[in-house]
Amino acid sequence: MTLVGFSGAALAGALALGVVVAPEVPASRPRVLLLDAARLAAAKEAIARHEPAVAAAWQALAADADKALRASRFSVVDKGVTPPSGDKHDYTSQAPYFWPDPSKPGGLPYIRRDGERNPEINRITDHRALDGFAGSVETLALASYLSGDQRYARKAGALLRAWFLDDATRMNPNLEYAQFVPGVNTGRGIGLIETRGLTRVVDAIGLLETSPAWRAEDSVSIRRWFERFVAWMQESRNGRDEAAARNNHGTYYDLQLASYALFLGRDALARDVLENAREKRIRVQIEPDGRQPLELARTNAWSYSVGNLDGLTLLATLGDRVGVDLWHYTTGDGRSIRAALLNLAPYAFGERAAWPHAQIGAWSPQSLFPVLRRAAPHFPDDAELRRVLVRVPPRSDTDRRTLTGGQENW
Repeated sequence: MTLVGFSGAALAGALALGVVVAPEVPASRPRVLLLDAARLAAAKEAIARHEPAVAAAWQALAADADKALRASRFSVVDKGVTPPSGDKHDYTSQAPYFWPDPSKPGGLPYIRRDGERNPEINRITDHRALDGFAGSVETLALASYLSGDQRYARKAGALLRAWFLDDATRMNPNLEYAQFVPGVNTGRGIGLIETRGLTRVVDAIGLLETSPAWRAEDSVSIRRWFERFVAWMQESRNGRDEAAARNNHGTYYDLQLASYALFLGRDALARDVLENAREKRIRVQIEPDGRQPLELARTNAWSYSVGNLDGLTLLATLGDRVGVDLWHYTTGDGRSIRAALLNLAPYAFGERAAWPHAQIGAWSPQSLFPVLRRAAPHFPDDAELRRVLVRVPPRSDTDRRTLTGGQENW
């Protein structure tokens, strides 16, 4: 086996040629994309010095990591149903907002009730397994990097191998059967939003690559998995449908594709996605006054407006990695991330009358605060936005984002 370092397009070319590639381990900063490498390195040093400012957050993260050590493996093969392919390794989920039609025999085909989750979806466990996997691996990788405790790295490695690599338990790199609608189809492009948690997983791998307990060959094999998944995203009908989505689904498609491309060293692909997001996402999704009409049309308009803006600011974070500035991109008529932030903030702080759009779920104004914190460092001289940002309440002392940065930067 030949082990070589990688950077940029070199990794993609090596993978295409079948060369076994091992990452170069950074001396002090981890290779992360949505997290803040400098913040993590500083937190690691602060924890080693037992600084009181990080003690509560570290203790809370360590407690979560200790729980994750006891987690059993996560796998798509554990679901109680078999997808149409006959292969339980294919990820499967049911569309959450579709219900039996009471006017039809057997309820088929199902009909849409936006924002109302059908409890039937819980009978298929892949989505829950994926969320549990991503959360556990992220927690373990963070704890391993910050403390140097290799128990966490070894457990994260075992979970990663079970999900991506082991013949008995791995997930096939496709979402052909995600969010199917009974009586209508066997899967939809919309299902791609369910793998957005894998953007956290590639950051977790970047953290693990600094650990002596991590196996270099696993990095190579997992990258090959992501190469196949990226190809499926770009070439399959479901993938192309999601790429063409104009609302939050398109945002999170771009977030995944750009994140995986950077993980693979395919910087040119990531840059193309991020540059196109200016016109394809920001111009299309945001009005000059900051409203997001495609999200306001939903029955949980606040949740979807915040959720899409969350995705756009994460895209902007990736843009920082390749020199694409989405934070300050503004169309001639004023459409921008900044405008969307200023549109939602007064509702979060109660400065405007009650939210004038539908919200059948719980009203959670605080859901905007992490997005505002992430944006804050990018607008240091913007007096209007700063007046909003200074009102964001401080995090809890136990909030791990004190240690990680990036996904919430302030």
